[in-house]
Amino acid sequence: MDIFHIEGPVRLSGSVRINGSKNACLPIMAATILAPGKSVLKAVPQLSDISVCGKLLQQLGCKIARDPNGDLCIDSKVIDNPVGEYEIVRMMRASICILGPLLARCGRAEVSMPGGCAIGDRPVNIHIRGLRELGAQIHLKNGYIIAEAPNGLKGKDIFMGGPFGSTVLGTANVLMAATLAKGRTVLESAACEPEIKDLANCLNKMGARITGIGSPRLIIEGVKEMNPVEYEVIPDRIEAGTFMVAAAITESELRLQNCRLDDMMAVVDRFRSIGVTVDVEGDGCVVARKGTIRTTDITTQPYPGFPTDLQAQFMVLLSLAEGNSIIIEKIFPDRFMHVAELSRMAADLHKEGPVVIVAGVKTLIAAPVMASDLRASAALVLAGLAAEGTTIINRVYHIDRGYEKIEERLNPLGANITRQSI
Repeated sequence: MDIFHIEGPVRLSGSVRINGSKNACLPIMAATILAPGKSVLKAVPQLSDISVCGKLLQQLGCKIARDPNGDLCIDSKVIDNPVGEYEIVRMMRASICILGPLLARCGRAEVSMPGGCAIGDRPVNIHIRGLRELGAQIHLKNGYIIAEAPNGLKGKDIFMGGPFGSTVLGTANVLMAATLAKGRTVLESAACEPEIKDLANCLNKMGARITGIGSPRLIIEGVKEMNPVEYEVIPDRIEAGTFMVAAAITESELRLQNCRLDDMMAVVDRFRSIGVTVDVEGDGCVVARKGTIRTTDITTQPYPGFPTDLQAQFMVLLSLAEGNSIIIEKIFPDRFMHVAELSRMAADLHKEGPVVIVAGVKTLIAAPVMASDLRASAALVLAGLAAEGTTIINRVYHIDRGYEKIEERLNPLGANITRQSI
């Protein structure tokens, strides 16, 4: 198991290129199941979650390889084992994305109930309901979702909303299944996240007929077959937001390349509201902070609202603001496991249900801390950059799930992060 030693505080400067989006890559990898043959995906980052998804596809019968350019090649000509085994699926929640395409292609799928980060209850009932609406027969047995559609799937009008808004992975699953369904499917209250838009664009390039992309109403005209694709995934807006916070929390200036601000308007708005400048430059932006951090209030919401995946990072930043800020978590109300660890570093945080009151302090103090999930891990790294002393972060395998060699990308900018195996 690896740990990080982070010496702080530091100032950062320079440029960093944002990698392809993990949350776009994973469902697109699953979508290759729909198209027998060799697909090539570009800008796929080297992450443990990507490796897990690759192993899952290999288990189904696909062949996975990286070519000399670093592109990910997936040959899905053969799918001879339509089963997502527990030992792999438990490692990553996005594994559930194979359910829809497997069912559509093979007429049957068995997928273990998924695992992933401990950020609260995330049921898959909307996934199951949507696939049932398409005509699938589904039951649960021994922790597995057993789905069958021996006569194929049939298009239907389906409402995808849930108690916390639209479901991203649920939309992805039902959207992929609907591409091969007979007739017309309408997904109402579909997720509008850029990653869903990217998936739909990729599916259309594979031969699907999807309209309404980017809106909460997706219309899918079923096709008989899909074709392999060469496709480049979008930049990772959550990684971009994390590096933006790195610039802000260290009172620095960073240039981000390959960063799409159009996908991050709610985030950019909050940065500007607290005194951090974000200016467009080339295919990215320049982020800078000079002076104190102002307070603000943040409520996480489905896209285009403020993303839950940047809640922890902003909590660290606001812990150094002058005054009190309020963060309300409306996507995963229990996603606050980082609160206790940040409090160990002298952050003044008061949690009441899905609300955290952040009372700004002048300085964070280094301490040994424990990473609990992917985005909480990123928040602890950011805290370490600004804290006085040596911060030790345990269980950094969480951060490797979503950030490619983050220490090797931050250190050239001025960070002092050492990875150690214990």
